[in-house]
Amino acid sequence: MAFIKRQYYHYLIASGAGLFMALLGRFVFASNYFNDAGGLLMLCFLLLIPAALGAVTAHFTPRTASKWWRLVFAPFLTVLLFLVTALLFHLEGMICVLMIFPLFMLTAGLGACIYYGLTTDRDEQTKTYVVAAFALLPFVLAPVESQFTAPDEYRRVENTVVIEAPAAVVWRHIVRVPPITAQDLGPSLVDRLGFPRPIEATLSHEGVGGVRRATFERGVEFLETVDVWEPQRRISFSIVPNTATIPPTTFDEHVTVGGRFFDVLRGTYELEPAGPGRTRLILYSRQRLSTRINPYAGLWTGYIMSEIQRRILEVIRRRCETDAASTALAARP
Repeated sequence: MAFIKRQYYHYLIASGAGLFMALLGRFVFASNYFNDAGGLLMLCFLLLIPAALGAVTAHFTPRTASKWWRLVFAPFLTVLLFLVTALLFHLEGMICVLMIFPLFMLTAGLGACIYYGLTTDRDEQTKTYVVAAFALLPFVLAPVESQFTAPDEYRRVENTVVIEAPAAVVWRHIVRVPPITAQDLGPSLVDRLGFPRPIEATLSHEGVGGVRRATFERGVEFLETVDVWEPQRRISFSIVPNTATIPPTTFDEHVTVGGRFFDVLRGTYELEPAGPGRTRLILYSRQRLSTRINPYAGLWTGYIMSEIQRRILEVIRRRCETDAASTALAARP
């Protein structure tokens, strides 16, 4: 470490101590002991571990450091160090890291501020007791939290597009969706997060009881059983992931569709008239969230589902309008 000046050693120690706190929490809460209680989605991990990280980092930061550095920048850098470490060593996937990043940033800073408020003008022994309390609190409260079941919340995500084509054309393009290329979909953040792109949707037979097979990249497939069939008006179906085709490495455990934390239950297409030769196509889905942070997790799942649905609707819109334009051109004398 000769390339690092001696006066910076204490800053490295502070970040190292905070990193150790976070990694300890990560391995403890990911253990089988806490798995049934939610593991890394327990509040004790998501809120109290980063608060402890912030307090520990602030405690070991040199007293000569500015208040901004101690309470903001040092916890921020330690959180980044932890998340980068989690990615590099494949402890977590990109989507999980991005989801917890804002929570960790906020609570780490809050933990540092609370520690500072409790220890200002106090002796060293008191400061040691306070930082020790921060470090122990997540593990002391975790068994208590594990006695409570995470609530289920059901959410609906809806997207709409107006298509310059009659309902008959639109209907043909939604009951079955021919293969979709990456160029058809265009770029999106959900691709960078590692979510598979939709490929196609087939239908065993028309009418109630028909089974759509919605295929995505990397072997992901959903079986969609039609229970509402109103030609040129509405099609609705239940959704079940085909676990026989989905490799275990496709999704992170915490965002697995059909898992204990998240599931997509239903999908519906509705067609409404939007003027002469125009159709309003509505796609909505129903999801289940089962975490202790459903309002926050719902922001992420809502965005991801909305983006997936939006891209599918855009592909359908372009295809329908091309189809309608070709039909109109062929009908000209």
